[in-house]
Amino acid sequence: MDNKVNQQRRSILGGAFALAGLSVLAPVALAAALPANAGRSLGTLRTVRTAELEIGYAELGPAAGQPVILLHGWPYDIHSFEDVAPLLASAGYRVIMPYLRGYGSTRFLSKDTFRNAQQTAVALDIIAMMDALKIPQAIFGAFDWGARTACIIAALFPERCKALVSVSGYLIGTPAGNKKPLPPQAEFAWWYQYYFATERGRLGYEANRKDFNRLIWQTASPKWAFDEATFARSAAAFDNPDHVDIVVHNYRWRLGLADGERKYDALEARLAQSPAISVPTITMEGDANGAPHAAPAAYAGKFTGKYQHRTLAGGIGHNLPQEAPRDFAQAILDVAAL
Repeated sequence: MDNKVNQQRRSILGGAFALAGLSVLAPVALAAALPANAGRSLGTLRTVRTAELEIGYAELGPAAGQPVILLHGWPYDIHSFEDVAPLLASAGYRVIMPYLRGYGSTRFLSKDTFRNAQQTAVALDIIAMMDALKIPQAIFGAFDWGARTACIIAALFPERCKALVSVSGYLIGTPAGNKKPLPPQAEFAWWYQYYFATERGRLGYEANRKDFNRLIWQTASPKWAFDEATFARSAAAFDNPDHVDIVVHNYRWRLGLADGERKYDALEARLAQSPAISVPTITMEGDANGAPHAAPAAYAGKFTGKYQHRTLAGGIGHNLPQEAPRDFAQAILDVAAL
């Protein structure tokens, strides 16, 4: 990390969090307050072309800064980082927030391309974006689908990942592994996966995607009092013409009910071995996460490099970057120092 970044840092943490891992880091610096008008605009959207996609993304911060790639999940979008990004940009980082395939302004270049949402396809989208933007390596910060994507990049392409902040830890899975039944309470929490496995579910999501996703926000973050304007900023991303196909395929593929593409078989075989992640990592969890998630102790052993876990108190739910942006931004800074 360059001196300019270090000189611009100020502490951003106002509350306590629990730490478990190798050691407690010394305080690191970021702006004490958000820049003016932060949280309402991520600037003008840009696009970059890969072999299959035109990827829409937002970018803040100096072009010469250390790249940080922030990845959203379902049913969210790049506005999950609307407060995180200005904090990091003001500290000298180049912050890039892409829409995943099926979200926002990201589009397939051909109508004939299979709308595949298996985990390796999504991860390779981000590698292709990095190649197109000439970014050899980045720090990743992510949650939900984005955290799975970042974990895959860190595990299979560690030379592209300088460090990782992953909400809910190690999220790499396989259809074979997902065939194992869970206890009833855990199965109940995955109700939407089974809904999407049916044609009724696909039609229902197509007809009611915004109301559906508002319900997911409420159940995944039961103590987050988001307003309608906040939801509406992200809900616009669900109008993508491929959104329903991508979401439904993702969950059907996870359950082994839909095929992926053979070109990804070799990488999926490697992921089926649950590869360790050796890059410096901080995992995070909110104390009120209503989405299905494993206990930190269950995945800590998958991180074999420098590692810490932070559990945030105060009713923080699944969308941790938007509910606790200062803590998430601080973790980005801290993981770079591990």
